[in-house]
Amino acid sequence: MEKRTILTTSSRGLLEDSFPYRLYQKAKNVGVWNPADIDLSQDTKDWQTLSEEQQNDILRLISLFQAGEEAVTLDLLPLIMAIAKEGRLEEEMFLTTFLFEEAKHTEFFRRVLNAIGEKGDLSHYHSDTYKTIFYEILPTSMERLVHDQSPEAIAEASTVYNMFVEGVLAETGYYSFYQSLGTLGLMPGLLKGIGYLKKDESRHIGYGTFLLQRLICEHPHLYDFISSKIQELTPLAIRLNQEGFENRNVSTFGNRLEDTMNFTLKQLSIRMDILSRARGKKIEEIYKMTESELGVL
Repeated sequence: MEKRTILTTSSRGLLEDSFPYRLYQKAKNVGVWNPADIDLSQDTKDWQTLSEEQQNDILRLISLFQAGEEAVTLDLLPLIMAIAKEGRLEEEMFLTTFLFEEAKHTEFFRRVLNAIGEKGDLSHYHSDTYKTIFYEILPTSMERLVHDQSPEAIAEASTVYNMFVEGVLAETGYYSFYQSLGTLGLMPGLLKGIGYLKKDESRHIGYGTFLLQRLICEHPHLYDFISSKIQELTPLAIRLNQEGFENRNVSTFGNRLEDTMNFTLKQLSIRMDILSRARGKKIEEIYKMTESELGVL
């Protein structure tokens, strides 16, 4: 067993101006919301006004989020353990809030389903594409960290979890909720919770971006590795969008597949653009990045 060094009683103390520590502070200040406090009574009424086809579209979205939030809650622990083993205290402190928030997101979507009376099995909405991502790629990349804490393994896990699942798929899902229900002023409780989720996830994505930028700064070859992984995952995002529209060009809410696809591709481009900025930077610059630089709300 390696000799333990206690950082907070050493001359180092806490790196209070570092990006992870600032994320930790932000999570404490603005991330404490309770799913049980969100009033879903109007949502219950609005649900009854939707057509069967519209209910099907929203149920698909909710079921994908519900399963996805459960998956990321279960899959996050190996990353926390890997970061802890490296002795990166401020990063681990933030990651404790990360896990707490994923658990709340899991609770929130279950409360929405209960409120609209949907207590049956919704797994039929999980297509083969969805299962490939959430039943295979995500858990495999995260579980690898239990026995492999190499920079490549951590980069792969963060790319899949933070950049792709949260930064692309979840962001596209929020967009779809707002385009479907927000434009009609329906289900305000669901949309209020989505607003909280979006802020939470902006911190998660911000941390993942920081982590990958740090890794690229320390190991420059990883930029090409991460870029290749994103290119590998992109077709899955495109197929997931197509499946969500059930081979239609326009949804039951009037949303266009083309607009949703463009939003997804834009998110992919934004993620890689931000990561590319790490090349040539000094590690001190990575730690001192601002929240706005990484899109934290």
